[in-house]
Amino acid sequence: MKKNNNIKTHFILLELVVYIGLPYMIWTYGRDTIGDYYAMLVSTLPAIVYTIYRFLKDRQFNMVGVFIIVSLTLSSILDLLAGSAIQMLWNSVWLSYAFTAIFIVSMIIQKPLAIYLAVEFMYLQGYPKENSKKLYFMKGNVKWFQFVTAIFVVRGLMMNSIMVWLIMNHGADAFMHLIIVRKALGFAFSVLLFAGFTYAGHKTSQLVNAQEKEETKPDYVVEAPE
Repeated sequence: MKKNNNIKTHFILLELVVYIGLPYMIWTYGRDTIGDYYAMLVSTLPAIVYTIYRFLKDRQFNMVGVFIIVSLTLSSILDLLAGSAIQMLWNSVWLSYAFTAIFIVSMIIQKPLAIYLAVEFMYLQGYPKENSKKLYFMKGNVKWFQFVTAIFVVRGLMMNSIMVWLIMNHGADAFMHLIIVRKALGFAFSVLLFAGFTYAGHKTSQLVNAQEKEETKPDYVVEAPE
């Protein structure tokens, strides 16, 4: 147990260094030398390299992994095309809004993305995807995953709104604020999402148990003789 706790501590510290420490150093000490845009561009490299490394190491060749790689690719392309630090920040905002819109559309068409994320997680635990998908799409069960998807939407809207406010008030200097805000809000919403997925899974188990009881209930009752 102690060994596992040490591993988790090292993992957390490593992420703090990669996602906050290194970008802060590159941005703070590099912007005067190479300018805001290139300092901002270079400061994103540690996170990109580390995320790709984790992707390959954990062999996340599934919907979640593909989503991470696609978002990183689009973000990198937009960063390279931005041409200026402030445009790079705005591109990040528009891309975040686009991903949030995808979650909203999935809710509108009654196919919440939270279900597909849950299916991928169960697949990693050894459960066939088709079985999990049928289970989560059972009548009366989708609404719980709609709720979890709504948390993703709220997270996106809140983060993007804060990003817009910071950019409009601080310009390129908003960059480091955004890194810290994203990490802090990301942690807070991760707790909410974990609770949401846990609750949705609990409701799924209750629904399955109720159906199994209904199926095993006898079709008729033999009355006792008077």
